[in-house]
Parts: sequence; structure tokens; C-alpha cells
Amino acid sequence: MADGEGDPGVFTATALPGDPRLLPTVTSAFLGTRVFRDILHAAGVYSGAVGDTHRADVPSPLGLRMAVPGTPSLAESFTLNTWTGTFSHTIQSPGYTATHQLYAHHSLVHLMAFSITIRRLDDSTHPVTVQLQSLFVPQSQDLDLTPGPDFQGAHYIYGRTLVPEVEGGPRPAVHMLWTPIPESLTLDGEERERCWEFLTAVAGSEEEAKWSYSAGLSLVAAGSLHRSHVRAWAALRRGCSVELDGPLALRQAIHGCLFYLLSAIPPRDSPAFLFHGISPGGLSNGTRGEDYWGHVFWDQDTWMFPNILLLCPEAARAMLQYRIRTLEGARLNAQEQGCQGAKFPWESAATGREVCPEEIYGAQEIHVTGDVLMAFEQYYCTTQDQKLFREDGGWELVEAVAQYWCSRMVWSDEEQLYHIRGVMPPDEYHSQVDNSAYTNAVARRSLNFAADMARDLLLPVPEEWEDRARKIKVPFDEERKYHPEYDGYSPGEPVKQADVVLLGFPLMHPMSAEVRRNDLEMYEPVTDPAGPAMTWSMFAMGWLELKESQRAWSQLEKCFSNITEPFKVWVENPDGSGAVNFLTGMGGFLQVILFGFTGFRITRSGLLFDPAFPDDITKLKVSGISYLGNKLEVTITREEIKMEVTETSQDPPASPLEAVLESGQRFPLWEGQSVSLPTAPGWIQRSPSRTL
Repeated sequence: MADGEGDPGVFTATALPGDPRLLPTVTSAFLGTRVFRDILHAAGVYSGAVGDTHRADVPSPLGLRMAVPGTPSLAESFTLNTWTGTFSHTIQSPGYTATHQLYAHHSLVHLMAFSITIRRLDDSTHPVTVQLQSLFVPQSQDLDLTPGPDFQGAHYIYGRTLVPEVEGGPRPAVHMLWTPIPESLTLDGEERERCWEFLTAVAGSEEEAKWSYSAGLSLVAAGSLHRSHVRAWAALRRGCSVELDGPLALRQAIHGCLFYLLSAIPPRDSPAFLFHGISPGGLSNGTRGEDYWGHVFWDQDTWMFPNILLLCPEAARAMLQYRIRTLEGARLNAQEQGCQGAKFPWESAATGREVCPEEIYGAQEIHVTGDVLMAFEQYYCTTQDQKLFREDGGWELVEAVAQYWCSRMVWSDEEQLYHIRGVMPPDEYHSQVDNSAYTNAVARRSLNFAADMARDLLLPVPEEWEDRARKIKVPFDEERKYHPEYDGYSPGEPVKQADVVLLGFPLMHPMSAEVRRNDLEMYEPVTDPAGPAMTWSMFAMGWLELKESQRAWSQLEKCFSNITEPFKVWVENPDGSGAVNFLTGMGGFLQVILFGFTGFRITRSGLLFDPAFPDDITKLKVSGISYLGNKLEVTITREEIKMEVTETSQDPPASPLEAVLESGQRFPLWEGQSVSLPTAPGWIQRSPSRTL
């Protein structure tokens, strides 16, 4: 395998992985498929009731493969180009090349397309024929599909899912148009080169599907369909650029993670687009029995969201709006538990009702409700977007989560503290425990944010929010100076995944460096090495905070056993089990780069920084960091940090910024001017002394 001749963003192979789950995915915010697969998925289109709810399989005309039977001396290559958002398969013979390109259009999110190009390499005049091997059948086990009349040369089917998520609930509609696909394509004797383009449009309405298909046809006629996708994708990548001087494998991993994660988000300037959340395996996966059925977990809010927020706050807002739209379902979940407010489901689909197939997780893994609210807090601190809370439903969600936590706690006369009993912590090897350190700490953070948000919106603050935030128990062993995972935890008990270490990051729970170290030392050796991929990223974050960069690197290196070749598809567990194209693991990995190496921490008062690099890394440049309406480019070396405001929003107007070092030095940040400061701890904040 040659990796794009050293280009860390191009993954090329001469053979495909034996396990088809490890084939790359091509995805937009609405459509996704795995290359060479005969099904695709559409966002928000689930079939099946409650615990059987899964992404509905939509038959895919895109899953074909080129073949030239009986021809010797053929060389094949397969390439995923993360710069262009395109997968290609090339067959090369001595006399011609045939190239199949496949992509999900980034800006026309209801459109996927592929092209076949045959080009002569010699002066021969004999016809060249390439067969198109397809498994496509316009039927689905999840959809009641009916053929409709052809439209502008396309075939048309439409229908609805068979079983609603909740009784009496909606059955999402699917309308699909596709270019008919012949069994073979022939380059005639007098032709030197020819390109055939094939479109597939899928939407929830006939009108949207036809509009998207027509838009695609117009671009085909202008010769610019693929170019328009590449332009939109390249603009996104330029605005979310992470460049690093370090090992090639690390740079490739970063490009792979950015490709798969950014593929899942809505395009810029599409505020009306209804986003349906991101599942652990992404939109390309999630059929019944696969990748958690395409459900949305805390994986979105805790593991993926911070990276997207830092680089694409518009997309982060869309992720929060998904949670707002499912608030009523979350209220019903709380009622069923005998609680007030809203309890977000451990596994969410279209309605916000609990759709986890196993009751124990939905009943006990309640930290997800606090995880959802932490994403809202991070968003507010980064954007100061009060409109989301005043007008778009955000405050109602904040209030409902605070009410839930208050009603879920009980007072302990013995300890004179509030307890949360009978939960499963992030460490799923333990259940029905009392006072999970992580669960209680995230509940405290929820209540503190709700009180702060109420004050910012000039609303009354219920006294019980602040009282319970002050008096909730977060277990702490005074003798050993560490946080037991829950009441009664014994040091040395095996742990499935990152749990207590999350108190330091992302929760930023107050603790000394000694306690932070003790937590890491206590849990690192007892955490299951076969556990999920995001775990080691959080140990790396902890060691970077303590400036133990080589210990951090040894943890980050463990992630590479979850990255498969040749297309950098992640598996949830190092033995290949669990979710595939595991965006959760990618999200944790990227947080080490974007928050660990930089030391970025999102707080109410500023964006903190305190860089720390492992030995093999000498420079990191991140373009497109978003803070208070500004876009920043930050370049960090061991000696120097360079910052430049590259763009400012006009509506609403961006806040003028300054960088402040702990030493007290201040550096105004002006648009278009690069500022250099020594590599040291500090923060970026709204400038108190100037206006734009």
C-alpha cells in the first residue's frame, strides 16, 4: 500500500480490506453509504418500534463495481481523497484506464453521484467495454416502496417506513430518483475519452427529490457537478485545517478523522436544514443489528461536539437543535421514571423517546442528560448566542434538565448531602451504583450552568438549583486523595472505559494537580485494554495537562490499534468488534489534538490555552478556530504562539479579542495582523478596551 506518495490526506491501496465493514464511507448531512454497498441511509429515517428502531435500509444504485472479465494485465487501485471528498476505483490496462468516482455532494445534501471515465492511453481504435456489476434491486425490508413515473430520464420510487418509532407516530417518507444504470459502458473506436455521470437523489418529499435531481442535471450539463462538490468540500476543509509537523501516521489519522467527522455535518449557510444528530458509526451505518442501529448517544455531545464547535459553530448549533426538537420525548422519559423535567435517552432516534434495546442502559445511564447540557454550555461560552436560548427553545431545555436533576436527587440525612442512587456510570461494567462521581459531577455542572444562564437571560434563579449544586456528593477519598468511581468502589476493580478521568476533562471539576495525577494513576492500569477507542484519548488529555507529554503519547498511541488500513476507518474495540467507522473514537482523538496539544479549555470568561507537545511533534497549526464571532489561525511551536484573526462575523458583530498571558502581558488581536507571543499559559478573551 502506498499512501498517496506521502500526502497524508490521500489513502491509496491496490486491494480492498477483506472485511467489507472496513470500506470507506461517503456521507453528507442527509445521505450516507459505504462504498460498493447496496444500501444507503437517509438522516432521520428510522423504521421499527422503540427498541427495534433502526436506520431504514434504502436500496442504493450507487453500490456497483467496474469489471473487465477475461482481460489480463489489469492493475487496480482504490483511493480515498480527503481533500476532494471523493472515493475512486481505477482499472488500468496497457491501452486504457477506467475510473469510477463516487461522492456524496457536500452542498446538495440530497444528492449522491458517481461517474465512470474511460480514457485511451494508446492509438488503438477498438472499442473498450467496462461492465458495471450491481446488486441494486429497488426494494427494501424497511420501506413500502412504489414505482412512480420517470422524471427527466430518472427512475422514481417512493414510500414510507413500515413501522413507526412510537405508536401512532409518523412514518418518514422516502422519495428516490436515480439515473438508469446499464450493464456495461463502451468507449467507441473513434473516441479518446468519455465520462458518464449517474445521479441519485433522495429526500423526504417528491418536490425536494426532483429539485435536487434537476440541480444535479444542470451541473452535469455545465460539466461542473463534481467540481461544485469539490469546491464546497475544499472550502470546508480550508476553514477547518489542522496541520502538524510530526509522524506521518499521526498526520494521516488526523486527516482521516476530519474527513469522516466533517462529512457528517450540514454545509455552511444552511440554517433551515433539519439536522438529525450523529450516531457512533455515522449515517452510512446503522441498519438493524449494526452500529447501534444508527441511534444517537452521548457520543455526539461529549466526544464529537467539542471539535465541531471549535471549527464549525453553525454545525454545532444544528446538533443542539436536534436535542431541542426531541425535548418533548425527553420529558416523557422523565415522567416514566417518576421525575420532573427532561431525561434525554441513552439511545435517541427521531422522537427523543428511549429506544435502547436493553432497558438497563436507558434506565440507569442517566449521565447522558448532563452530557447534552454540557454541549449547550460549551456552545454558549464559545458563541454568546443568546438567540438559541431566548427564541429557539434552548432555555426550555436548560430549565428542564435542571428540573430533572433536582427531582432525581435524594437528601442524605447521614451525610447532609444530596445523592443520586441506582445509576450506571460511563464504566458499564458496574450498574445500580450510588453516587457515580462522573454522573454527580455532570449534574452539578448542569445546575450551575442553568443558574448562570438564567442570570444572563435576566430570569429568576430557583434557589434549589444553587443549593443542590453546592450540596451534591461527588465521592472523594481523603486518605488516598483520589475520586472513587462511586460509593463503595475498591481500588483495583476493573473499569470498562474512561470514567473518573473525565472529571478533569471535559468536566474541569475543581481538583489539585496531585488529585488529577492520582486519578490517572489509579484508573489507567485497571481500565480494560480491550475497551472502546475514545478511552485512551482522555488519559492522554490528563497527562498533557500535567505536562507529562511522553506518558500522554503512550496513551494516544494505543488508539492506532483501532485505526484500520488502508482507509483509516476506526473500529470501536481493538479486536474489531463494536461499531465501525467509529466517529466517537475519532472525536476523542481529535480532542487530544485540538484541546490537548493546544491546552484549549472553554470557560465562561475566556478560551484558555497552555500548549504541550510530545517529543516527535514540533509544530501545530489550526485554521478556523471560532470564538465570539471571530475565526482565528493559531500556530504553536515550542517557543512561540502565533495568532491571527482571519475573519470576523458582521451579523451579529464579532467581539474584539485579546490574548492575555498569565504573566499579565496583553496582545490585541486585530483582523489580518499576526501576533506572536511566547509559548506559555494564557487565555483569549473579549477585549475590554476597544470596539471594532
